[in-house]
Amino acid sequence: MKRFNHFWMLAAAMLVGGALLFTSCKEKTETTENAQPSTENVEDDGGYLAAVESYMTDTIGRDYAKGEVCVPCVIVVDTDESNPDDVQVWGDFWVFNYNIEGDTLKTVSGGNHPGLMHLRKGESGYEVTGFDAVADGSDNTPSAKKIFGDKYEAFQKIQSDSDSREQTRANILADYVKKNGLSVKFYQDYGWPAVALPDSVIVKK
Repeated sequence: MKRFNHFWMLAAAMLVGGALLFTSCKEKTETTENAQPSTENVEDDGGYLAAVESYMTDTIGRDYAKGEVCVPCVIVVDTDESNPDDVQVWGDFWVFNYNIEGDTLKTVSGGNHPGLMHLRKGESGYEVTGFDAVADGSDNTPSAKKIFGDKYEAFQKIQSDSDSREQTRANILADYVKKNGLSVKFYQDYGWPAVALPDSVIVKK
């Protein structure tokens, strides 16, 4: 797990590949108080990816320094839906918290949590029942290989493309801004120049 608080993240932003999901959490401003996930920008997955998003914001995101908006991003490497009682989602999962200052989203905190999420469908929809997280430090590579198995190469390919993942992060933020009607044109990591957001794009699996 990589954690950042008031950090530069241009080289450690979003990974690209698979599905891209985003939502808002714990908004503190009137503009974003009722912000909703931009689910129309992704193909219907039956609801389990929304549950993954909620887990990122409610369980993992709460451990980070809070911002005015939280934009978690779910980057799916692979899924297995063969068992409805144990839907498996392998991915690289990120949480980013931002404050809104004028027309800029300024990064407050965030982190990277690759691994495997287990989900089950209940009466009110899917819920995350477990998370096999890739370990830190010297155990990082061995645990990643164990968790991703024959998907490890695909995971590594996604992780190594820094240019694409930074563009992906910008695209996700642009869609988030459009969905929630924010007057934001830039995002900025601590200690780095502001980056202009691209035109909103349709992000699909």
